[in-house]
Amino acid sequence: MNADAIQTEFNRQLAESASIKQELAARQAGVMAEMAAVMVSAFRQGKRVYWCGNGGSFTDCHHIVGELVGRYGYDRPPLPSFVLAAGVASLTAIANDYGYEQIFKREAEAVLQKGDVLVGLSTSGNSKNVIAALEVARARGCVTLGWAGQKTARIDEVCDLVLHVPSSHTPRIQECHIAVGHVICDIIEKSLFPRA
Repeated sequence: MNADAIQTEFNRQLAESASIKQELAARQAGVMAEMAAVMVSAFRQGKRVYWCGNGGSFTDCHHIVGELVGRYGYDRPPLPSFVLAAGVASLTAIANDYGYEQIFKREAEAVLQKGDVLVGLSTSGNSKNVIAALEVARARGCVTLGWAGQKTARIDEVCDLVLHVPSSHTPRIQECHIAVGHVICDIIEKSLFPRA
């Protein structure tokens, strides 16, 4: 690709990403607001918010948890939020002994308590290991939230609320997930620790 073609490609992809985010806001603002309210309520009650996902979604989970435990916009007390299967030793042990589909479920069984929140990220909405953890969470009386792509999928059957990004292109879905995560972190921070 020459320099002009590269610049054109940047413009095209960034415009596409922005357009999908605008469509997401128009279609799913209510769902996103409910999800933020659920997390604010859980933190106020001393509950925890857990996250799980594969690949880029796993990385997004870590990014969001870093904002909640650290800080997003300003200094304030840390919030109890964790990524399932974050430890490499336990992840590989569980995958080896029980199978990859159990990596989140096994930890969910160890830590989830009634009233906690589990957010499962799956661009397809059908990741078996994410679904297995969400099933455990539901059985434990946790609130289950799903972040997926545009298609109705298995995640819709196991979640109280599902965010559907209006795209089937994995990178665009992930870009929306992290954008939504940032807004939710901002809302949580401002709701729990308002600045004068």
